[in-house]
Amino acid sequence: MLAALLDGMDAALCAFDADGTVTHWNHEAERILGWTAAEAVGRKGLGGWAARPGDARDVEARLTEAMGATGRRVHEFALLTKDGGRVLVRTQSSGVPGADGRPAGVYCAFSEVHAQVDLERSIALSEALLDDASWNVVLVDADLRVAVVNAHAAGALRTTRKAAPGRPLGDFLDQGVEEAEAALQHVLAEGAPPAPTELWVTLRDADAADGLEGAEGVRYELLDDDEAVRGEGTDRGETGAAARRRCWRSGFLRLASPLTEEPAPLGVAWIFQDVTEVKGQEQESARMRFRGNQLHRAARAAAECEDPMEAASVHLDFALAGFADHALIDLVLDPPPGAPADRIRLVRAAATPTGTPGPCPPVVPGGIPLAYPEGHPALQSVERCGSVRASARRSDESGAVQWAATRKWPEGAVHGLCAVLRSRGRTLGVVTFLRTSSRRGFDRTDATYAEDVAARVAASVDLAVRRS
Repeated sequence: MLAALLDGMDAALCAFDADGTVTHWNHEAERILGWTAAEAVGRKGLGGWAARPGDARDVEARLTEAMGATGRRVHEFALLTKDGGRVLVRTQSSGVPGADGRPAGVYCAFSEVHAQVDLERSIALSEALLDDASWNVVLVDADLRVAVVNAHAAGALRTTRKAAPGRPLGDFLDQGVEEAEAALQHVLAEGAPPAPTELWVTLRDADAADGLEGAEGVRYELLDDDEAVRGEGTDRGETGAAARRRCWRSGFLRLASPLTEEPAPLGVAWIFQDVTEVKGQEQESARMRFRGNQLHRAARAAAECEDPMEAASVHLDFALAGFADHALIDLVLDPPPGAPADRIRLVRAAATPTGTPGPCPPVVPGGIPLAYPEGHPALQSVERCGSVRASARRSDESGAVQWAATRKWPEGAVHGLCAVLRSRGRTLGVVTFLRTSSRRGFDRTDATYAEDVAARVAASVDLAVRRS
């Protein structure tokens, strides 16, 4: 059994007795040097066959030193192969004590230096990735459970290096965990993808407050009152919530054991970098370009309209693309004789269909004021001469239906943004953009765009008022 164990070792091994005679020589030593066990065992020392005479004295001196020392000794020797070549090997030698405690021999395990250097380099690379790399590195086992994380990845997952191993990704990720696990399963089955993959994930945060999902993962706190956005006003809940949705540019490597005849998957190395800020800037630039093009196209189309109200409707039709599901134009009615001058009354001038989203054609006002309740966002917008946005509570679906009905908005609307129509120093009305639950809530950038559209609509509405 001892002979079988020695021959099955991955390292070359030879042993010497107290007189320096070779007593053991395994199969790996034969592979490296070419000398068989029958040719090696029984020879005294290595000089003249496995080492040059000049080198043999140094080799034997170091082996003799290791025989009487405690612990292992590591050396590098130049040995001879059977065909006369030279091989630089790295050896680990240790003395073998006899029954009386005296040195009875020495064993020497050795391997080619370049193979040892490759192994050490691989180990050093692994340690560097797990300790010093600026990228996030996560090793996942074949069951898709975290095995090892480096310091940066532990910070990205909001955990520690000691707490992460053995836990599934679902303990760290909320949204995007299915996509991450699907990517890992693909790598285990078919190998690494040819290019990096971008994964959008949301970290699990037990302390996060319920709210509305906003731009790029922003959640806005839902209040009973409507929120006004004027000038450089603050967006509540934007900072902490926006940081929860992250874009990770990821690379994957399948890990397989080199010690089996056929590579067995050990897991996946997931290397990723947070590119959320870069992706946000790219998306914002694309959004700005699209909206700028829409404003330009709307201006050209509106210039061909003879009816100013039709031109106002055209501006809204172009603005709706990719921005909102519904749009409304409400105009300010002059107060009747004897009524308070500060009382605001609005009449509908244009509206998209209440069912399926569509174009926003003008309607006949008829002079009947809209039954908006007190504190309605459109009334606040006119009163403040600014933009107002409002959202229904995300956690209350039945309440969201009632929320839209109370505000006289189309069914399904859960996000509203009202922008005032002003021209020549006068407030003419308000334009309202509405989104359904399939879209995020309006943010400050949306309010700025709505104000740009409102300025163009106001010019057309002012011309229509003057002509009537």
